[in-house]
Amino acid sequence: MSIDAIKNNVGAAAAALIEPGMVVGLGTGSTAAYFVKHLIERCRGGLKIHAIASSQAISDQAAKGRIPLLDPHQVSELDLTIDGADEVDSLKQLIKGAGGALVREKILASMSKEMIVIVDESKLVSQLGKAKLPVEVIPFGHKATLDHIQKLGLKAMLRMDAAKKPFVTDNGNYIYDIHFEAPLSHPERDHENLIRLPGVVDTGFFFHLAGRIIIGFFDGQIVVRP
Repeated sequence: MSIDAIKNNVGAAAAALIEPGMVVGLGTGSTAAYFVKHLIERCRGGLKIHAIASSQAISDQAAKGRIPLLDPHQVSELDLTIDGADEVDSLKQLIKGAGGALVREKILASMSKEMIVIVDESKLVSQLGKAKLPVEVIPFGHKATLDHIQKLGLKAMLRMDAAKKPFVTDNGNYIYDIHFEAPLSHPERDHENLIRLPGVVDTGFFFHLAGRIIIGFFDGQIVVRP
């Protein structure tokens, strides 16, 4: 089974969990986009919900499919957030942010009664650190922020867009992607070291946020890890 087929399957499985009247957080990324596609189909079939999107791209997709979107400034609690991940370990710790929406995704996850993570089996790891870690930073003095990151002994690269200009998040910030040389024994410590740096907004580490993990396997099987 192809990766796209797996993403489609876990997206459909997540959409099936949405109940009438829920307020739902919509994650960002290719797997989350499949979830939104299936959620649009359910809404067209009569499901009545409201949602908040974590990025402009997902907001546009949801609006085009006529999912009612709420003003994020007016909402403090969500029933569920459905989102993908770049890595998931056995403790349900995550690395996220390949789609560039890590800060808004973390805000939605923290607002939610449960964050449900949808992934294919390639995202499962014994220890975090194989995937690059996105770190969102404010543009002002960002090279000084990079210098602070490098002084921690870390290798980071400014993310560029298709036009070879700095990638700009929906928050108007830049992203530095950190490449680790080995799996991480203490990712929470790494997060704390990074978050203390002037200019760092947040990292793509997600701790104590994930609830159920919906995993799609290459043989077509779908497993829900509680």
